[in-house]
Amino acid sequence: MNTVAEQVEPLATPEAIEAKVETPFQRFVSSFLASKVATAALVVLAVLIFMAIFAPLISPTNPYDLAQVSVLDSKLPPGAKSFDGMTFWLGTDGAGRDLVSAMIYGLRISLGVGVMSGIVAMAIGAAIGLIAAFYGGRVENVIMRIVDIQLSFPAILVALILLAILGKGVDKIIIALIIVQWAYYARTVRGSALVERNKEYIEAATCLAIGHRRILFRHLLPNCLPPLIVVGTIQTAHAISLEATLSFLGVGLPVSEPSLGLLISNGFDYMLSGKYWISFFPGVALLVTIVSINLVGDQLRDVLNPRLER
Repeated sequence: MNTVAEQVEPLATPEAIEAKVETPFQRFVSSFLASKVATAALVVLAVLIFMAIFAPLISPTNPYDLAQVSVLDSKLPPGAKSFDGMTFWLGTDGAGRDLVSAMIYGLRISLGVGVMSGIVAMAIGAAIGLIAAFYGGRVENVIMRIVDIQLSFPAILVALILLAILGKGVDKIIIALIIVQWAYYARTVRGSALVERNKEYIEAATCLAIGHRRILFRHLLPNCLPPLIVVGTIQTAHAISLEATLSFLGVGLPVSEPSLGLLISNGFDYMLSGKYWISFFPGVALLVTIVSINLVGDQLRDVLNPRLER
């Protein structure tokens, strides 16, 4: 028979209690990894980012080095070999470039354009949205009317007009995408900041004569980050697809700086002749990239907003 001392459970030590309590970061990670689809999308996205960063190291060839490209190897089907014995696993394009190498370099340009334009547009839009929500009145009315006017036009139409003025180039298309995207961030931050603007801690900071800049960026902005992060992921995918569309139309990037959209455009003329692989594989890479970013953003939305968590 068990004694009373044996039946009583020992008191938990502070170390054991601390080990059982999850930190906010651990809860965030466990909630995000609860979705197998989002976890798989995050792994795929991490692989794509790794390939884009280390493209010169992992790419079989430099597809834009004329010394490594032969016109005799143009439009070879997947699995074909060149005259020097090199195997082109996904075939070659019309210029004789290895499609695997071209896609890795194109992914580097597409992700770089999407991320850079998204970061700058987020910073500009967040600052403008905070100013509109904090000051209100005429300042808010002027800012939001400008936002409404811009959002009333299709994003691709605004980008086409801007690129017609600026011309082709990576820097030009980044500027165009920043101008197209900042209004989305401004509206999102303004809506979140309006909720926080009337709370006690903001009123207390105002009564204590704390500087407006400190209130905006030390108090308001941190509480607006969750929706801002979600919109940032979705807008990054939108920027990549928009850049691909513009490059496909021939108004985005020049031939010397190709993206996935430009690779799809290069193979479009050969589709009717049966050489599908020139456009098909870059299109699949673009689709996988956009879907992965959207799935990660969708899971972030559920995790950062408990009311939406399934």
